Amino acid sequence: MILNLDFNSDKPIYIQIREEVIKSIANGELEIYESLPSVRSLADEIGINLHTVSKAYNLLKDEGYISIDRRKGAVINNLPIDKDINNFNQIKDQIELLVAESYLKGIDKSEFMDLCENYFEKYGVKK
Repeated sequence: MILNLDFNSDKPIYIQIREEVIKSIANGELEIYESLPSVRSLADEIGINLHTVSKAYNLLKDEGYISIDRRKGAVINNLPIDKDINNFNQIKDQIELLVAESYLKGIDKSEFMDLCENYFEKYGVKK
């Protein structure tokens, strides 16, 4: 698993790990029921504190992307997660903020929609 992390970013490393794992699952780099590296081995590989990796894994677990088993470690769940109102509302709030930021940074609706369509295609999501 290749993680593109930016140690100079204001975004916490555990959030970057979370986001990279989610993108890797969506693009097929990580497969359903595949094991993730252990917390210790990933922390050693990246050169960070193991609590940072643990925090990322726990967040992924809480969000339903992975399961954590004492014997098997962290394993990708059967995805996609069933749509529910809480997940929908969370995504809706994130999109609202993203649209507001895009508008304020000069990205027009057609550019925004093209970006969204390109990412849906990248991750194999059908219309």
